[in-house]
Amino acid sequence: MAQQTTNVDPSVGSLTRFLRATEIDTRLLGMVAALLLIWVGFHLYGVIVNGNGAFLTPRNLWNISVQTASVGIMACGMVLVIITRHIDLSVGSMLGFCAMMMGMFQVEWYPQLVGLGHPSIVVLTILLGLTVGTLIGAFHGWLIAYRGIPAFIVTLGGLLVWRGAAFLLASGRTISPVDRTFSLLGGGPYGSIGAVGSWIVGLVGCVAVLWMLASGRRNRHRHDFPQRPMWAEYVLAALGCGICIGVTLLVNAYPWPKGIIQQYAAANDITVPPEGLFISHGFAIPVLILLGVAVVMSLVMARTRFGRYIYAIGGNPDAALLAGINVKWMTVKVFALMGFLTGLSAVVASARLNSATNALGTLDELYVIAAAVIGGTSLAGGVGTIYGAVLGALVMQSLQSGMVLIGFDAAMQNIVVGVVLVLAVYIDQIYRKRAK
Repeated sequence: MAQQTTNVDPSVGSLTRFLRATEIDTRLLGMVAALLLIWVGFHLYGVIVNGNGAFLTPRNLWNISVQTASVGIMACGMVLVIITRHIDLSVGSMLGFCAMMMGMFQVEWYPQLVGLGHPSIVVLTILLGLTVGTLIGAFHGWLIAYRGIPAFIVTLGGLLVWRGAAFLLASGRTISPVDRTFSLLGGGPYGSIGAVGSWIVGLVGCVAVLWMLASGRRNRHRHDFPQRPMWAEYVLAALGCGICIGVTLLVNAYPWPKGIIQQYAAANDITVPPEGLFISHGFAIPVLILLGVAVVMSLVMARTRFGRYIYAIGGNPDAALLAGINVKWMTVKVFALMGFLTGLSAVVASARLNSATNALGTLDELYVIAAAVIGGTSLAGGVGTIYGAVLGALVMQSLQSGMVLIGFDAAMQNIVVGVVLVLAVYIDQIYRKRAK
């Protein structure tokens, strides 16, 4: 059978023909353009006002990536919740409660049995956080699915309950410091994988891009679907591999601070030359966790029955029920998964802070919802992508970091975030009307 190729109308413009041939999502392209505009705008502001731009530097971009991890992880779960026409307002409070549970466990409860620094502390602490988050999420889902309480009310109540429970758990105290090994999960010089490890990750990313393109082409041929032109495949391969290599170069360009290098050299009997040592941070562990979550969740949504059921429920819950999908049980699983990712986010957030406080995660629910919506997830349900939510989280964190650099106070930051959220929903409505 002759192999088909994607038909492109020669009467349309060059850019339109390119986008149709490569099948690049225009929403994705718009988000990337908005992100670059934010980066360049804040950098130029620094150049004009202060004489030097501090935004587009390896240090700042590395820090932004680490700060994005916690919200980005939860945004991956919020996509599923919103696709199924629900909402979860409790994720910030759940994060605070899970973090406080883990803090109490690893600092005050478990060390009394095995002593401080025991290797099992980290493993059991992480399992505790993930389990608590999953159980809370499943309980919310049960109330919504089997007791018919609207998700808005259930999670609004959860926002208040779990924030209060986090306060009562430690009587408002801050639990610090956490286990040293646990704290590495929050990033920092020792919580990164270095230059060699980062190059391995970058090359694995390139191999994954090539494998996905080749696999997609084989699947299209198997099902007799139109193929992209070969030049479009080469362009996508070059873009994907270029991004992997470029990000690797960026994270490897950020060196350890001089003070940390001096401590490291003294501890390992290393002589520091007069010009100093250059030790790269590389990818931070929280960023790798976010990337792993994004990849797994994308595969779940695109390649599994669970993902197809989620889109079916979001598109038309009644039709999904008539088709034999157990909508109630799926709702419980979606909220349990949201709770699991919230527990994982609590691990990253408390490790990065090196402590657990009852205020940890305050307002995170708004940033998570905003990240999902900015990333193209429709509040009407049925539409949303994982990569869009991660990009949305990066856009949100870039805005916050840029406003801090130029001296905006917290009140102005909240105003900007609110305006961006409303604008994102408005753009989504326009996009949906044009798509009909």
